[in-house]
Amino acid sequence: MFPLLRPSHFFGLAFVLGFAAVRLCVEIVICFFLFNSFKRVPPQFRKMEPGLVWLLLIPCFNLVWNFFVFIRLSRSFKGYFSSVGNSAVGDCGEGIGLAYAVCEAAALIPCIGLAVWVAAIVLLILYLVKANELSNQIPAVS
Repeated sequence: MFPLLRPSHFFGLAFVLGFAAVRLCVEIVICFFLFNSFKRVPPQFRKMEPGLVWLLLIPCFNLVWNFFVFIRLSRSFKGYFSSVGNSAVGDCGEGIGLAYAVCEAAALIPCIGLAVWVAAIVLLILYLVKANELSNQIPAVS
């Protein structure tokens, strides 16, 4: 019935679908972490509503939305820490977040894509660690 479909095609399809499922799970965990980081910042200092983080799950759109989410989370942290007089936090990871967004977008460029994608993963990990440290410095609201 389908002479062009061979068993090897099914293995390739299974691999691609498995990779896509793992990547989606990782992206959901990252969005959940960013969502909770935004929620930890008091509402008057938030530069973006926490629920908008989930727009990062939209393919292609996320390449642009990264610039908004990561910069606005850093500026939300900066606004809060400035209000309590803590200037030791620096830029609150804004530079790292911006570098991550640029690398994620540049990963689409042929020939340099893989190297830039690896750099983006490293920058994402650094940013998430920084955001976690900053989130933990904000007292939980009961």
